[in-house]
Amino acid sequence: MSTSSWLPDGASAVACLTFDVDAEAGILSADAAAADHAMAISHQRFGPEVGVPRILDILAALDVPATFFFPGWVAERRPALVERIAGAGHEIAHHSYSHVPASSMSPQAERRDFERAMAVFDDIGVPVHGHRAGLWEASWSTPEIIAEHGLTYDSSLMAGDSPYRVRTTHGPVIELPPHWSLDDWEQYAFLPFPRIEHTIKNPADVLSTWTAEVDAMRRFGSLFMLTNHPFLTGRPARAVAFERLVEHILDAGDVPVMTCHELAGRLASVELPEHDHVRPELEPGVFPSRAGRPAESAL
Repeated sequence: MSTSSWLPDGASAVACLTFDVDAEAGILSADAAAADHAMAISHQRFGPEVGVPRILDILAALDVPATFFFPGWVAERRPALVERIAGAGHEIAHHSYSHVPASSMSPQAERRDFERAMAVFDDIGVPVHGHRAGLWEASWSTPEIIAEHGLTYDSSLMAGDSPYRVRTTHGPVIELPPHWSLDDWEQYAFLPFPRIEHTIKNPADVLSTWTAEVDAMRRFGSLFMLTNHPFLTGRPARAVAFERLVEHILDAGDVPVMTCHELAGRLASVELPEHDHVRPELEPGVFPSRAGRPAESAL
């Protein structure tokens, strides 16, 4: 078993169960024309209307906490759902306003989007302590904005499989790294328009993959940052697979389940690796360039 210094006493790994409640914003941020597709919108509404209550029941039965990342656009339209989740003892966290990737925005547009979401949570009266970029696509400005607004952690970057700090001019941000291998999007996402992958895997196979990750992370002292979406994992067989995954984590006996805020709070005085968040300098002509400059957001 690992003796990683960031781990709580007696723990071989830590699990964070997180849910991105993207709802309609999950597809509108890809293409506003999705608003004209009733099936696609209904598919996304399944998340907050059916998936979240189902997941809350499972979490309550197993007595474990979770972190729910809300785009401000979704929270603005469903404040009662935000309050219900917070009232059940779970964490509410910042997931941008529009779910548009920060990497596609100018720094000014990203700041406007970020602050618009902060205002929504303030109006609802629910504190937020952490952030996750839409599609995990943080920009080179994102950690600075997070720190400037007093949030303590981010969960978008992937430079490790255990927590680390990102340096900013406003002080460090604790990074709680996710990864595609622990995201239900790559396992279950399917929509013909706007095209969202074309994947529907057997939940039993997904459960096998994720329990293997739990066991391996116990060996290496890692952070099991599960990222699920209620419109995907809230479906019946997938919800049962999630339930069995959490039971496997609890049966291990040395993998505490924490909210992201709880974990970040425990790490505030712990020595962690530190990373600069700086775009690499590129020599002209060495690498091909196919991307344009970030577009200005309409927000």
